[in-house]
Amino acid sequence: MLTLASKLKRDDGLKGSRTAATASDSTRRVSVRDKLLVKEVAELEANLPCTCKVHFPDPNKLHCFQLTVTPDEGYYQGGKFQFETEVPDAYNMVPPKVKCLTKIWHPNITETGEICLSLLREHSIDGTGWAPTRTLKDVVWGLNSLFTDLLNFDDPLNIEAAEHHLRDKED
Repeated sequence: MLTLASKLKRDDGLKGSRTAATASDSTRRVSVRDKLLVKEVAELEANLPCTCKVHFPDPNKLHCFQLTVTPDEGYYQGGKFQFETEVPDAYNMVPPKVKCLTKIWHPNITETGEICLSLLREHSIDGTGWAPTRTLKDVVWGLNSLFTDLLNFDDPLNIEAAEHHLRDKED
């Protein structure tokens, strides 16, 4: 699956070789982000919640992937929600960019797919925002929790959805 990992191994083997031209070495360099992602994706795939699935449309681009969350409890039980994640070049100093692709009526997700999750914020007042010690596993578990314990009606991004819930919980 991780074809980028095999590329990294190949590149490390070429580093020791003096026969490669300098120009070709510079085109084979792998970013710090990609080196981190190889480790993090392996850890992520080994520790996914049972309600989540990760899909890499291009196995050579670990920085772009899709997450499917299928909650097994709560208001959204039985639903299937798609998220698109893009990990920027400055990762792990900045958080991944995540967008919800599924239309959803949720207090922490707008109708255009923006997500209110503190760990996705570069700067957070409460100190729970992004930090270089966080990983993709934290992001996936956080997104999964938006459908259970992190569902927040008190400080919503989608005010209409939160007010609707407070007015009529059954609807």
